[in-house]
Amino acid sequence: MTRTAVITGASQGLGAALAHGLATAGWSLVINARTASDLSAVADALPTTVIAIPGDVVDDDHRASLAEAASKLGGADLLVNNASTLGGSPPPALGDFPLPDLLETFEVNVLAPIALTQLVLPQLRLSEHGAVLNLSSDAAVEAYAGWGGYGAAKAALDHASAVLALEEPSLRVWSVDPGDLRTRLQQQASPGADISDKPLPSSVVPFFLQLLESRPASGRYVA
Repeated sequence: MTRTAVITGASQGLGAALAHGLATAGWSLVINARTASDLSAVADALPTTVIAIPGDVVDDDHRASLAEAASKLGGADLLVNNASTLGGSPPPALGDFPLPDLLETFEVNVLAPIALTQLVLPQLRLSEHGAVLNLSSDAAVEAYAGWGGYGAAKAALDHASAVLALEEPSLRVWSVDPGDLRTRLQQQASPGADISDKPLPSSVVPFFLQLLESRPASGRYVA
């Protein structure tokens, strides 16, 4: 039986790499990103059934459309909360962080994943393989100058993941730090820096596929 995954932030980086990995493994997909043209390019290259819906995960109606699309494919078996923002490029120090940008950082990295999880939970509970995969960061557990807003948001998402795992024992809830990768987000964190030595996002996809197949206990993992 074909399994279905909802992946946010799937137009580039790790989100796109995960979409390709899951599609190749036979999953049907509902994918999201803010840039319609980039999302369409990813969707066109996927060898599977895919519903691509451009939009912002902080928008209530957009999140509802993602959940509805998954339902039309038979219901979600996996939710991947990957969409993220730093709050600036480079991300500002906490003492100078514009509050509207800090609010957006928490809306994208914490509120939106929780809100989308709420919508998709009824489908996940019906699945034999129901799982929530929240993308974390080492900045959630280590203090790095300039990463306060993003790190605090990811730490909050980690904690929310742990609580959800207790509240939903029939599901798997994983928070995964994928490591430093060669992504647009990493480049935005260090404008002008050479990040060519960072691994490509595709390098960690086998870890995630193995995670889904072996289904270890809910918790925090490092790819």
